Amino acid sequence: MMDLWMGAVGKEPSEMVHRVAKNVRYDLDDKNIEVLLSKVEAYLQLRSDDEASSFLKASKQIILDKCSRFHETGALDSHVAFLHRLSRRRARDERLRVFTTNYDLCFEKAASQLGIVALDGFSFYSPRSYDPRFFSYDIVRRPRSGSGEVGSFLEGVFLIHKLHGSVNWARTSDDKIMERAHPTPDEACLIYPAAGKFQQSFSQPHLEFMAQYFASLREPNTCLLVVGFGFNDAHLAEPLIAAAQSNPHFRLVVVDPAAKERVDNGSGYWGRLAKLGSQGGDIWFVSARFDEFSQMIPDLKSLTPADALVKAIRGVAKTP
Repeated sequence: MMDLWMGAVGKEPSEMVHRVAKNVRYDLDDKNIEVLLSKVEAYLQLRSDDEASSFLKASKQIILDKCSRFHETGALDSHVAFLHRLSRRRARDERLRVFTTNYDLCFEKAASQLGIVALDGFSFYSPRSYDPRFFSYDIVRRPRSGSGEVGSFLEGVFLIHKLHGSVNWARTSDDKIMERAHPTPDEACLIYPAAGKFQQSFSQPHLEFMAQYFASLREPNTCLLVVGFGFNDAHLAEPLIAAAQSNPHFRLVVVDPAAKERVDNGSGYWGRLAKLGSQGGDIWFVSARFDEFSQMIPDLKSLTPADALVKAIRGVAKTP
């Protein structure tokens, strides 16, 4: 978020930014891009201001550009390891579901590097368009013989739900959601960081993703990994708290570099989760960065006969 602040406002805000901040009554020393954009949006609902409107549009363009280029400048080793270890599961198990508030294409690019398939709610044909029915589809491998045998589920398929939109989604004039390489800020199907994101979460396509999120939290024998989430979005944190309170088979693992300090501080949602954990809830906290945690995850793939043979040989080799 600080990178977005520096991109939109700069280290030394211009005179125009100072005027906009003064008009919306925001203290630039606070350096919170979400609060600033929220105040600008609210201000523009009440009066017309060309400078404020220009600043808001320019800020959205900067956010869109920075998130679009993120996967080009950042290494994806952690995303690759995360998907590699969690998506390779037994055919009888549920598919891995990834819920993310990030706009970038890191998970999609990581899946491409691994040669696995991400089901994102968009059609399989080009131009790709959004339709929630695609979330109910899956991919199977059919036998070559054509003997009528039932096919087996393809390994490595996972579902990705981008709760706040994506940098390559565009809303057309007829209100369709299409995949597009470089949408403009006005047509980009994103929930920008501002106070209005709660209301926007209940419009399509975000409404469908929220429904999938709620349904997953209610499923029995569900484990949710929360990685890199600051619990600043109440519309996502409150259902999580409710699941921890009411779903008896719900397991929660929260991963954050400052997890211990946040739990010890005991404020906000961290304090509520720590209290539920102390009362018997299946809630665990891990102090680690995403790159560190991705290496901690055990490989969930069941052993093939070849893997079992190799494991047995290694066991024999280690026997004195």
